[in-house]
Amino acid sequence: MGAAAFFSGRDEMIELSRYLKPFRVIVAVSILLTFVQCLTQLYLPTLMGDMVDVGIVGKDMDFIIRTGILMMILSAVSMVSSIASGYYASKASAGFSKNLRQDVFTKVENLSMEEFENFETSTLVTRTTNDVNQIQNILIMMLRIFVISPLMFLGGVIMTVSKDPILSLIILAAIPLLGLLIYGIMKKSMPLFQKTQTKLDHLSLTLRERLTGVRVIRAFNKEDAANQTYLDANADLTDISLKVNKILAYIMPGMMLIMDLTIIGVLWFGGYRIQSGDLSVGDIMAFIQYVTLILFSLAMMAMIFIFLPRAKVSAERITEVLGVDPKIKDPIPAAEQKMENNAEWAKKAGKTEKTEKIEKTEKTEKTEKLPVTVSEKSYPPIEFKEVSFRFEKSGKNILENISFTVNPGETVAVIGGTGSGKTALIHLVPRFYDVNEGTVLVNGRDVRDVTQADLRQKIGYVSQTAVLFSGTVADNIRYGKKEATVDEIWEALRIAQADEFVKKMNDGLDSYISQGGTNISGGQKQRLTIARAVVRHPEIYIFDDNFSALDYKTDADLRRALKKEIRSAAILIVAQRVSTIKDADKIIVLDNGKIAGIGPDAELMKNCTVYQEIVASQQLEEGTA
Repeated sequence: MGAAAFFSGRDEMIELSRYLKPFRVIVAVSILLTFVQCLTQLYLPTLMGDMVDVGIVGKDMDFIIRTGILMMILSAVSMVSSIASGYYASKASAGFSKNLRQDVFTKVENLSMEEFENFETSTLVTRTTNDVNQIQNILIMMLRIFVISPLMFLGGVIMTVSKDPILSLIILAAIPLLGLLIYGIMKKSMPLFQKTQTKLDHLSLTLRERLTGVRVIRAFNKEDAANQTYLDANADLTDISLKVNKILAYIMPGMMLIMDLTIIGVLWFGGYRIQSGDLSVGDIMAFIQYVTLILFSLAMMAMIFIFLPRAKVSAERITEVLGVDPKIKDPIPAAEQKMENNAEWAKKAGKTEKTEKIEKTEKTEKTEKLPVTVSEKSYPPIEFKEVSFRFEKSGKNILENISFTVNPGETVAVIGGTGSGKTALIHLVPRFYDVNEGTVLVNGRDVRDVTQADLRQKIGYVSQTAVLFSGTVADNIRYGKKEATVDEIWEALRIAQADEFVKKMNDGLDSYISQGGTNISGGQKQRLTIARAVVRHPEIYIFDDNFSALDYKTDADLRRALKKEIRSAAILIVAQRVSTIKDADKIIVLDNGKIAGIGPDAELMKNCTVYQEIVASQQLEEGTA
């Protein structure tokens, strides 16, 4: 990506500028104060020239004092304006980055699992933090420098031309030199900025993997290899950063050289103008001050154009995330859909935007208040109808022609070999993915026809990997039900067979759980995640192979407690151990994404070869053990 590519399109920066709209007033005040600062700074060189020509040359002490006091007042006004302008610019940019970070985070949370997997966690962290900071920094520069520099440049040119049009031509020679310097540095640095962000992503990924996998690294004595991997990633980032900084190191010396040459030219030719009587000493001093202001403003604008490419790279990375259109969306209410379809008609009819919003709200409220004619209880909690599913990047179906039902109070288990599609099947119920063919129904309604929040409110989901968050035991359980009482938490822990070890912890429910639950065992983590699902008392329970980390006794006790306490709920279990699901009302046997058998254990033992093989292999393993 070269300089031409940068100037060919700044859509990303323009697109993100909408986040400044809530801060319009603050930005306007900052610009106004910057304008005041600029006027005072432009007037000071003229006062200084008058002080020399009238006060010092004319030996007028009163004029010197009056002019000096005026210069002090103007300097104070300039200082206050500069401080206040910087404060408001910082406030606007901080609010901008806060809202932008929030939107990026919200967008990531709303991505489907498949879309989320297109981005690595490390790059999402970098985009939400470092990239937003890059844009915030350039925004502060633009609100301050990009406003004052053009004003200072134009004001300085006007004042120099008014002093001596001929001498001001020297400035014209300096501008192309600065332009060439800026263009050359931009052309070299822009591709490196992109590589810097990529290397930073890789470094974050390497660090995250080494920290989360520290137990495995130590178990296999791979500390040296892990350190070397991180050192290599760190060295790559350091090398690319050094290349960028070496290029940027030419900025200030180059600009100062051009500025010094210009001032030398002004002094050289200005001396002849003084000898000829066309300029006074005060005028030449003011002229030098204006030339300095002009070149300094150009130098500041050059700094923006140098650092703007890095911000543009960051903006591209952020808009890439914000621009993802989630495939899994909540359904549009019928009234809203009708209003959208009739939007063009409304415009032709002369309706205002406010009128349309009022009508849209009224129709939506009427739709939401319509009575439910058929009770959801008359339908099975879960029903699959000829469901087929495949990942977007895969041409082969993971699941094919799957049909079954889970009735209230019924426990349905799913078993099969590795890669048979067990986890993919249960992920279709909470709509982590959408089916390619067929229909998944919850309480008789297609999961695509209800909002994701309403759908998932009915489900108590326990993932295959036990995920806990940093905080207390109570905090983690209340992820399932925010308003859960202490008694409800203890009851959920009792059902999940977790109450005994929690009581033995130093602070009970207030005991601290580290990120990922690294300070407790795998079985304890698993039981806490089950308690988190139980506390919300959902209509549907989904367990994704959560009992493998438990011993056989705890497994059996937990299943008995679950069966006793949640009799009216539908339970869908994925398991590897046959002993875990042997008592299930119905067992679905998957083989290469297809149903090889369905029914209770006794029936499958008679007529399902795949199930018989799974049972035989596990019995053999237990016997060998």
